[in-house]
Amino acid sequence: MSSERTCVLVKPDGVCKHKIGKVIDRMESAGLKLVALRLARLTHAQAQIFYKEHVGKPFYPGLVTFMTSAPITVMAWEGPSAVKTARGLMGATDSLKAEPGTLRREYGTDNRYNFVHGSDSPESASREIQFFFKPEELFAYGDKDWQTA
Repeated sequence: MSSERTCVLVKPDGVCKHKIGKVIDRMESAGLKLVALRLARLTHAQAQIFYKEHVGKPFYPGLVTFMTSAPITVMAWEGPSAVKTARGLMGATDSLKAEPGTLRREYGTDNRYNFVHGSDSPESASREIQFFFKPEELFAYGDKDWQTA
C-alpha cells in the first residue's frame, strides 16, 4: 500500500487544554509518521480562506471566530491510508456522537468545540498541507536514519 499524507490540526480548545501530546501519541501509535509540526495563530482572513467550503453555512461565522481565538497546532502526517487512519482516531465531528476512545469523544465537548480537524481526502490533505507548510518544511526520513548520523 502506498503512503499518503494528511493534515491534522489541534484546535484552540485542544491547545488550551494542554492535550497536543495526546494527539501526537495517538497518531504515532497508529503507525503514522510526523513530517511537519507548527504552532500557529490564524488570522481572521486565513481562517476564512481555510474554511471557504463552509461559507454560507450557519456555523461558519462561529467557526472562524473559534479558530482565531487561540493558537492551533498544525501537523502533517504520513503513512498508508493516513487520511482514513487519522479520521478514525479523531471520531465523528460531533464529539457527543463520536465513538468511545476517539480523540473527539475524550477531549471535545460538542460539534463546534471538537478538539481536532483532519483532512477528509488526500486532495484536501494536499491543499491543507500546502496552506500551512512550505515544501522545505516537510521532512522525509526513515526509522533508521538516526543510526547513520
